[in-house]
Amino acid sequence: MTHHHDFVIKEAEYSRLCDTKSILTVNGQFPGPTIYARKGDKVIVKVANHAEYNITLHWHGVDQPRNPWSDGPEYITQCPIRPGSEFSYEIILSEEEGTIWWHAHSDWDRATVHGAIFIYPERGSSFPFPKPHKEIPIILGEWWKGNVSQVLADALRTGGDPNVSDAYTINGQPGDLYPCSKSEIFTTQVEHGKTYLLRVINAAINNELFFAIGGHRLTVVGSDASYTKPFDTDFIMITPGQTMDLLLVADQPVNKSLSNNRYYMVAKPYASAVGVPYNTNTTTAILEYVTPRGNRTITDSSPVLFPSLPADNDTEEATAFTANLRSLASKEHPVDVPQKIDEQVIITVAVNLLPCDENNTCFGPGGNRLSASLNNISFESPKTDILDAYYHQIGGVYGEGFPSEPPFNYNFTGDDLPRFLLTPRKATEVRMVEYNTSIEVVFQGTSLLAGENHPMHLHGQSFYVVRRGFGNFDKEKDPQGYNLVDPPLENTVGVPKNGWAAVRFKAKNPGVWFMHCHLDRHLSWGMNTVFIVKNGVTPDSQILPPPKNMPQC
Repeated sequence: MTHHHDFVIKEAEYSRLCDTKSILTVNGQFPGPTIYARKGDKVIVKVANHAEYNITLHWHGVDQPRNPWSDGPEYITQCPIRPGSEFSYEIILSEEEGTIWWHAHSDWDRATVHGAIFIYPERGSSFPFPKPHKEIPIILGEWWKGNVSQVLADALRTGGDPNVSDAYTINGQPGDLYPCSKSEIFTTQVEHGKTYLLRVINAAINNELFFAIGGHRLTVVGSDASYTKPFDTDFIMITPGQTMDLLLVADQPVNKSLSNNRYYMVAKPYASAVGVPYNTNTTTAILEYVTPRGNRTITDSSPVLFPSLPADNDTEEATAFTANLRSLASKEHPVDVPQKIDEQVIITVAVNLLPCDENNTCFGPGGNRLSASLNNISFESPKTDILDAYYHQIGGVYGEGFPSEPPFNYNFTGDDLPRFLLTPRKATEVRMVEYNTSIEVVFQGTSLLAGENHPMHLHGQSFYVVRRGFGNFDKEKDPQGYNLVDPPLENTVGVPKNGWAAVRFKAKNPGVWFMHCHLDRHLSWGMNTVFIVKNGVTPDSQILPPPKNMPQC
């Protein structure tokens, strides 16, 4: 089935934290509209840019088989949609089932330009769990009082760390722990004894987040549009870019004394890096019990039960939660993890420093400019999009020299590392991959400047996370502990602080596919590369021809 949507990019006035400002929106909404579809459907989204900024949109977690033209990252698969211009995206759904999302993929526009995508089972099929009474979208985000584009511009100009956000949000609202926000807090109503499906998306720009609901346990049943073996938890840790499907049973007794029938939904940061500034605040929403007829069981002055969450820097709890994720691996939802690999790529993930430009003053450590890299290459975005250059064989836009191993072999997670390791090479290098190759990518975190949990996202295909670990990856020993039976299928993997994550996938989707850290400050500094999967020999294993209305650079 084909669905059609019209998205109008425009600026609209929104009031948060006692201030009113103009933000970039889709159809005047923040967060933007939700797209509803079924597995295997096609969605056409016509985007009209009525704002003063260039824009692109990305359909995060959609594989887009053979169709990189509608993937969306600026100067990777397309030139931006200019003010006053239009472009229609063709979103081809294939294996995805569950919750994913869409967001802007130009500068930091996704701070306000984002929304959910709910993908239901094919007709005649059903959820692999009892049908919930109701679905509740939970979009976690960040809010700046200032102009987000200016925050980014200032950081790139000065070379320093960007200003942290002023608030976290749940469905666009900061919650009643912030001034001037109490009356606007997001509230959802539930009935005792009913089960609800929470579709949680971390749309935050620069922070992993813990999330919990006071007085209630949660059951994880999906992640990144793939079902998981159900497990119960008091909280989740979700990285930017990730989605999680949670079952909530409204099992708390309704207290007729008009108290204790309201419960806080809370999100707060998981900030793993030492010495790196972050927004330390907490955002709230309210879960409120009502009677079957919809009558409220409380008053606005009733107390609200607050959940217990780990400390901001609790890597142990964050790691223990993530270790519970396993693919459902049922007859209806099997796994297809490559048992043997054709190619292994080991990639160091690092925050770096570059010398300050002449005649400038830089605000990074030691008067330098903050940078970031993969395998010591800090990615430079070209002025012509890479997909167009690859498809039409335009030279000089990118190189094919992204290495399969780090250029330097050292104690990646050690202390007091040599200073020369801090300086990356600036380049536009991609990794060429033969069609149908079984690939293992090992993301190796480093302690350069500051070790941190890095959410690495790959466009164009999901991957199986076969293992995570701390310290330096051991080629001989660590693969012996891989989970090749029921590893989680994800599109965004959190690489542990001063640790590593190994993922596997089969490169059966020809195209140009961006890979990057989903902390936007790291993306802006160059923690990116591109995988180009070559065409196969048959027509159905080759890139589709470009649409006639592709934006021009």
